[in-house]
Amino acid sequence: MPKVNLLIICILLANLNSFRLFYVDKQRAIHRKRRIAERSLLLSSLAFGGVGAFLAMNIFRHKTKHLSFKILIPLSLMLTIFALIYIIANEFIGR
Repeated sequence: MPKVNLLIICILLANLNSFRLFYVDKQRAIHRKRRIAERSLLLSSLAFGGVGAFLAMNIFRHKTKHLSFKILIPLSLMLTIFALIYIIANEFIGR
């Protein structure tokens, strides 16, 4: 498997993980159970999981009023998108 495919799969998995963490935290909030730390949610987003975090935040309406999430989630979304563009562009331009 080429390195590019592996990197894209890793980014996809990071986004699925971020999406899942936001979903689980929202469910725990609804049922008044122990929550996932905000730091963990933000770190999963910044670890190239920005797309999943952004989608989950808006779909589940979770953490939308927190200033740190309003700022860092869109930044992590841009980071993830730029990383994907860079990886894909290098694959096609680098040949």
